[in-house]
Amino acid sequence: YHVVWNVTPALHTPLMSVTNAISGIVIVGAILQVGDHNADLVTFSNILGAIAIFFASINIFGGFFVTHRMLEMFKRKKSKRDETHE
Repeated sequence: YHVVWNVTPALHTPLMSVTNAISGIVIVGAILQVGDHNADLVTFSNILGAIAIFFASINIFGGFFVTHRMLEMFKRKKSKRDETHE
């Protein structure tokens, strides 16, 4: 909580990229765990891996959505003068 709020606004986008990368690593590890076909039984670690895949994917897609919205704020809006010259 305190780490995110104390970061300068210019660094929020890179911070979101790093958290997306960490969530991607979690997904890769969880897929490797769930995809282990040596065990015929459903184990607790397989269930935990499936839950990790679900929540990490929500985190990644939400992070990309928020990052996209943040980057849209920096785009210059077209004025009426620009639209008439096109």
